[in-house]
Amino acid sequence: MAAAAILRRRALPSSCRHDVYIRCLLSYSDLHSSVNSANLRFWRGCHNSGKIDLTDMTHPHLWYPNAREKKRKVFLHVGPTNSGKTHNALKRLEASSSGVYCGPLRLLAREVAKRLNEASVPCNLTTGQEREEIEGAKHNSVTVEMADVTTEYQCAVIDEIQMVGCRTRGFSFTRALLGLCSDELHVCGDPAAVPIIQRLLEATGDVVTVQYYERLSPLVPLKTTLGSFSNIKEGDCMVTFSRREIYKLKKKVEMAGKHLCSVVYGSLPPETRTKQATMFNDDSSHLNVLVASDAIGMGLNLNISRIIFSTLKKFDGVCIRELTVPEIKQIAGRAGRYGSKFPVGEVTCLHAEDLPLLHSSLKSPSPIIERAGLFPTFDLLSVYSRLQGTVFLHPILERFLEKAKLSPDYFIADCEDMLKVAVIVDELPLGLYDKYLFCQSPVDVNDDISTQGLTQFAENYAKKGIVRLKEIFTPGTLRVPKTHNQLKELESVHKVLELYVWLSYRFDDSFPDRELADSQKSICSMLIEEYLERSGWQQSGQRRALPSLRKLSQEYDAPQLSKYFPEIDARSK
Repeated sequence: MAAAAILRRRALPSSCRHDVYIRCLLSYSDLHSSVNSANLRFWRGCHNSGKIDLTDMTHPHLWYPNAREKKRKVFLHVGPTNSGKTHNALKRLEASSSGVYCGPLRLLAREVAKRLNEASVPCNLTTGQEREEIEGAKHNSVTVEMADVTTEYQCAVIDEIQMVGCRTRGFSFTRALLGLCSDELHVCGDPAAVPIIQRLLEATGDVVTVQYYERLSPLVPLKTTLGSFSNIKEGDCMVTFSRREIYKLKKKVEMAGKHLCSVVYGSLPPETRTKQATMFNDDSSHLNVLVASDAIGMGLNLNISRIIFSTLKKFDGVCIRELTVPEIKQIAGRAGRYGSKFPVGEVTCLHAEDLPLLHSSLKSPSPIIERAGLFPTFDLLSVYSRLQGTVFLHPILERFLEKAKLSPDYFIADCEDMLKVAVIVDELPLGLYDKYLFCQSPVDVNDDISTQGLTQFAENYAKKGIVRLKEIFTPGTLRVPKTHNQLKELESVHKVLELYVWLSYRFDDSFPDRELADSQKSICSMLIEEYLERSGWQQSGQRRALPSLRKLSQEYDAPQLSKYFPEIDARSK
């Protein structure tokens, strides 16, 4: 075990350690193909001096030799929300002999996998925290970070391509756009992305066709505000941008005495978001009003009649700012889903002073996306670290990014969170490759419990080469939250469990308790759902117990629950 752990921590070339599937799991290491002789000739060729400049990132399309061997037919499907653009691309994917769907969210990847399997097209699901393999499948539905650029497909689909301009995740969409090796590539998103995509693909020699779509159902901006909460009606969705405000609005709606609310926001576990959306869509459910954040902008099919913005400002992690035109249009566009019982969507605000911005935004085109995200891969950083004579990841990243050379069509992705994690792992006796993986992990660095979980995982891995989940959790029993702070803590526990599962797919046998982590995740979700049911006003006789908790008690006996499903100790060092 000790020898194996040492080997795992050595930064060997990817060709020595990983097959195609593992390279996919490691996300970005395949971009430079271990900096082989062809790559070195490319870098030398870009400089008259003949010297290698590893910080030259001006020709990223050449990082993908498999894709460059093809003359891909690229179809851009662009239009507003609810225009059928993704539907048409998926029809082509269904008809192909092999293919891949790349989406921005796990919920979308799961939805597409389900759709293809129900259409008798076997389709695997691959996300950072999930693997579902279907026998005989030649199609895959993945989150964009998991896209395999080494496999050939007849058809590939990239959804929400406007995210190529996202400051944190844009480089993953750039990678998929330039690197997917497919005969046909269908790219869906906002028309604002068309110019940058056309420029990026000029260098690839691909044949690009643009197809524009119009919205399938009307969206009507109302001239009056909601007024009283007594004016809330079935199918309404109130939108705000903090957990506390969501629960305040939920209470106000329910106190009016006519409706019960589902809630959807980003910190909820994906399973809980899906169940809340399902109950809202269900005609037999009493939860016929939705209170949500901008998490409804993509990834969930919702039967919304009217969007009501409680505010047009949000805290973006840095400051409180007004929503952008694309954000307003993306959220408002969720009203009036085509084919639902609300064929006409409406949108308004809670406060009259917000109406002018709402109306002007809906009339305005989204600002053109000028540049696409880019980020160096592990292989490139590994060679650069040797030249710099250090295995400390933080200074390597800082120096590389300071000297990186880009064409005007690209920007270096924001790696602030990665640098924060690098400070933590640089204190540990880990190889550069392992440090890079921890920095790529989906840790919420603004969440103390989540950051604490990552730190303990990394420390235990560095010390023992194996991380048992019970070493991170203290004995006890998970309980239904009674307060807002307890709910927030339970959501953080879920993030830590998700992190463990993510790491378990990348560190082989060093994180062996994936099944236990998945079980605890399920319990967290159930307890959060119970809290959501108990919170707020309930009509007499309408409250019901969650069957999931009863089912759970049947599957596990009491001693097992007490021993294996403890709470994380948020007070531990």
